[in-house]
Amino acid sequence: MRAVDRPALPTGFQVIHANKLEDLRAVTVELIRTFPLDPLENDVFLVHSNGIAQWLKLALARDEDDPTLPGNGIAAAMQFLLPSRFLWQVYRTVLGEDAVPEQSPFDKDRMTWRLMRLIPELVTQPGYEPLARFLSGGQEARRRYQLAERVADLFDQYQVYRADWLESWADGQDVLHVRGSEERAVPAEQLWQPALWRALIADIEGSGANTSRAEVHTRFLEAAAKLDGDSRPAHLPRRVVVFGLSSLPQQTLDVLSALGRCCQVILCVHNPCQYHWADIIEDKDLLRAERQRRARKPGMPVQLDDHNLHLHANPLLAAWGKQGRDYIRLLDHYDVPESYDHWLDRVDLFRESDGRSLLQDLQNDILNLNPVHESERQATEADRADRSLVFHAAHSPLREVEILHDQLLAAFSADPTLQPQDIIVMVPDINAYTPHVEAVFGQLDPEDDRYIPYTISDQGQRHQSPVVAALEALMSLPESRLAVSDVLDLLDVPLLRDRFGLTEDDLPQLHDWIRGANIRWGLDDRHRASLELPPDLFRNTWLFGLRRMLLGYATGEGEPWQAIEPYDEVGGLESRLAGQLDAFVRQLQQYWEWLSESRAPAEWVAVLHQLLRDFFGEPEGEDVLLFSQLEAALDQWFDACEQAGLDDSLPLHVVRDVLLERLDQGGLSQRFLAGKVNFATLLPMRAIPFRRVCLLGMNDGDYPRTQPPMDFDLMARDYRPGDRSRREDDRFLFLEAFLSARDQFYVSWVGRSIHDNSERPPSVLIAQLRDHIDRVRRPAEGDDPLTKTLTTLHPLQPFSTRYFPSPDEDSPLFTFAQEWRAALEGDQEESADAHVWPESLPETVFEQPLGLTELARFLRQPSAVFFQQRLGVYFERASQDSEDEEPIVLDGLGRWQLTDHLVQDVLQHESDPDQLTDKLRQAAHRAVGRGELALAEGLASLQVRQAIAPLPELYGRYRELLASAPQVESLRPVRISIERGDHHLVLEDWVRDLRFADDGRALQIVLSSSNITTPDRRYRWHQLLRPWIQHLAANAVAAPVTTHVLSQAGDVAFSPLDRIRAESALEDLMHAWLDALLSPFPVAPKTAFAWLSVEKKGEEGMLRAAQGAYEPQFKRSGEVDESPYLQRLYPDFDSLWATGRFAALTDRLYRPIWANVHNEADQLGGEDKA
Repeated sequence: MRAVDRPALPTGFQVIHANKLEDLRAVTVELIRTFPLDPLENDVFLVHSNGIAQWLKLALARDEDDPTLPGNGIAAAMQFLLPSRFLWQVYRTVLGEDAVPEQSPFDKDRMTWRLMRLIPELVTQPGYEPLARFLSGGQEARRRYQLAERVADLFDQYQVYRADWLESWADGQDVLHVRGSEERAVPAEQLWQPALWRALIADIEGSGANTSRAEVHTRFLEAAAKLDGDSRPAHLPRRVVVFGLSSLPQQTLDVLSALGRCCQVILCVHNPCQYHWADIIEDKDLLRAERQRRARKPGMPVQLDDHNLHLHANPLLAAWGKQGRDYIRLLDHYDVPESYDHWLDRVDLFRESDGRSLLQDLQNDILNLNPVHESERQATEADRADRSLVFHAAHSPLREVEILHDQLLAAFSADPTLQPQDIIVMVPDINAYTPHVEAVFGQLDPEDDRYIPYTISDQGQRHQSPVVAALEALMSLPESRLAVSDVLDLLDVPLLRDRFGLTEDDLPQLHDWIRGANIRWGLDDRHRASLELPPDLFRNTWLFGLRRMLLGYATGEGEPWQAIEPYDEVGGLESRLAGQLDAFVRQLQQYWEWLSESRAPAEWVAVLHQLLRDFFGEPEGEDVLLFSQLEAALDQWFDACEQAGLDDSLPLHVVRDVLLERLDQGGLSQRFLAGKVNFATLLPMRAIPFRRVCLLGMNDGDYPRTQPPMDFDLMARDYRPGDRSRREDDRFLFLEAFLSARDQFYVSWVGRSIHDNSERPPSVLIAQLRDHIDRVRRPAEGDDPLTKTLTTLHPLQPFSTRYFPSPDEDSPLFTFAQEWRAALEGDQEESADAHVWPESLPETVFEQPLGLTELARFLRQPSAVFFQQRLGVYFERASQDSEDEEPIVLDGLGRWQLTDHLVQDVLQHESDPDQLTDKLRQAAHRAVGRGELALAEGLASLQVRQAIAPLPELYGRYRELLASAPQVESLRPVRISIERGDHHLVLEDWVRDLRFADDGRALQIVLSSSNITTPDRRYRWHQLLRPWIQHLAANAVAAPVTTHVLSQAGDVAFSPLDRIRAESALEDLMHAWLDALLSPFPVAPKTAFAWLSVEKKGEEGMLRAAQGAYEPQFKRSGEVDESPYLQRLYPDFDSLWATGRFAALTDRLYRPIWANVHNEADQLGGEDKA
């Protein structure tokens, strides 16, 4: 294209068509270079996305001598505007600022709040019965806002697309203008719409009634008809370039065409087809006009019969192009090429793609309007190496992103010229895919060879700003449960945390205190009552827990206060944290009260400004801009309410929704083209050409996106060319994306269910594309459709062995995640004995003395010693309890904890048996005061009775033993040391509460909070491990000692040992403990005792019993499920047994306990019976 030199800037409305956006960009740059404006004048560009704006700026900033695309050397003196904003500026410039206000009272935002004020009065009048019925369903304020917002949105669209209706309604005519000059009466059930429009006009005082967009537009056209090049208003731009817009309302085209009388208006149209194609789609009769810009394709009839469309139409263009067709055909009413072709030598810039790939052939077919039979005639066999169009089916959005990452790495490896900025990835909703993108692309360090720089556009503030997320949570206080996780999420926001003097390092300590004080949810009982719960439910609230903390800080383990037990863990220098947490919760409580009331707009603005100061303080860095946006959004909302005359009280949720929606609204400030792979939402006017265009989430039902019209939308019943439709927008957007791909068009969808692997269809647009490919292109070999070759079906997991085929296997599957290869190869190399550890690690020096507790833990989890003491690795089991829910039914751990508290209380009050029941009841009520039992008083009382019921009988047995040995020795030290090469290990601890009978017999009494027998009187051997260690220690210092273990269900007595045997047994366990530091012990106590209990059945029976205890069975978990260490080392019994050490370790660690109790068990008639 070459522009003819002119001495002056020519005026006129010029429309330039091209099928490639690069050509439109080139002609725009050349026109600006050829006809430069004066130094202080701005070129005005109308765009609909920041991507197009940046793309144009980069072109204009190119060097003037750039051989590929000469630019201006600098991108300056340019103004990029949204069309709607530009139009209102033009109205004010031409008609005068006094005649047109800066913001119209008929703008959607201001109409919303005016309707909020008017609707309550209007619905009482005849004709508004449908609105009255809608508002009668409860939550009147919320429903009124929803209604006002939807009606304002509809009236806003009427002003753009049905201005003739509004003009008639304003004149009192309740009619709808339909095709041509035909009129139809407004349906009876919708007569409230004309009445409401007239009420709006009447409510706007004075001349303001003439500032609806439709009225202003009419007056503008009258004034613009008198303009020419010599009478251009001073502030009108001399040149306006409209670029990258795939659709414009007729009103906007009216304005641009009128401006052409005195300005240069250049409209750059991305047209997929070089021929006239308005007749290939339905509703073509609405588009017939006397003048048409595009020539008909040779051989195409002037009148097309619907039954013969397929003979002359490209099916992809017909299926996806309705919106673009309407727009391009609408331009024919305004475009007069003869008025400007004397200075612009080419106005049509159509050209075929240079290559011959499948993608380019399909694009050329659309350009040339080739029907199927013509494409088939021109088609050749597909090249097996052609990957210009590919399809990938995955099991989830996360897998889609993982697959994309691998595919992009392969593309970069195959083509060194490909850069991250050459790739765009678009999805139906970027907010849904952002976590997956961050998890896959964001997990790699920039130094990693697999790192791909990326950027994410189009996110709402709520999805990317922690401060806005925190603000949303604070503005939801009246509706929030304020659970532990909710409050901790707030404290995770640095700006809020800093406001209350807390640091990130303080949070673990606060979390421990919150858990220990049994805080669950709710500020206090009043807050819970506001959520329709019974009154007086104070326990487990934030104020309950804070009182426990502060009471414990003041009194330690003191007496309860107002039935609240002190929490004595708060103290020392860290005690300040409790005060800061208290200040934060009190602030939450204050705002919960303030935000629970309805307020007038002016009051809300004051309260919310104060909320920002109280919770976030003075922002710094990036937060300064965010807070200026927040405060501006509040002020703009108040200004809209004030102009609408609304001073009614509004509930919080209305204000919150408005404020957050304003923050989420996009504009031309969204980042794009940042030199990285761009992730974005599929939006109109984003058809910038990229070498690779990738579409994810192309699932049936998700795309095209659906937006059902409102029931009272009268436009839905009367289609006009140019009307907007979400589904048609998405279809044309898909077409634009398809045409903007230069090297590859990549499509992905969730093609298999993650639950049952059933097949899931892609979007109907993908199905249409695939069907068309199979019709017009033949595969190189075989009878399968070509799309089968182009489609890759991926496994469910990224570590599937299918991603690592053998060298001679031809597979399309691959991955750059080599950590999976290492893991799989490791699994393949391992033999049946699970994890291959070194023969043994070197001896280690253990300087700290062992205690009896450590030895008991060793017997309970032998394999954990290696990880914890040698490797410093601690596997934490995920808690089954939710920190956000108060205790209702006590689980096994909860019952044990309550019983343990009560048992310990028995020990503390052993000298006062007459008061036992009262003492137990008092101890149980202290558990209530700690928030450990159910909130409901009746349920808590039941739990107390159930916990106390078996204890008097246990206490009676305990007292009998005490009476038999009245003398007590509180403490006696035990110390045993062993030598191990150059090292030695010491066991040091105390033996407590030894009892002595009058005849010198020694007793040790252990009260077990856990039952030591099952209901069928079998021993629960793992509950005897700690008492066994206590028994050995007692006999090592005071042999012979009999140890009695008492529990609610069953007792056991360990036979006395002589001192040498007891010391020897402890020394053996100490040596075993040291051996466990060298390599993991493949043994577990429940499994070991199951092995021993069926010793008479032979090895086969013993193996069967051990496996049944180790692995999960029907409705019963196995011992491996209880230990993450066993799961890591020996996931099944076969791997445990294959080590060859299980039987020997069972004999070494557990047979002594079995042997000690064995005689008594035999006498009771069963090897494992108590």
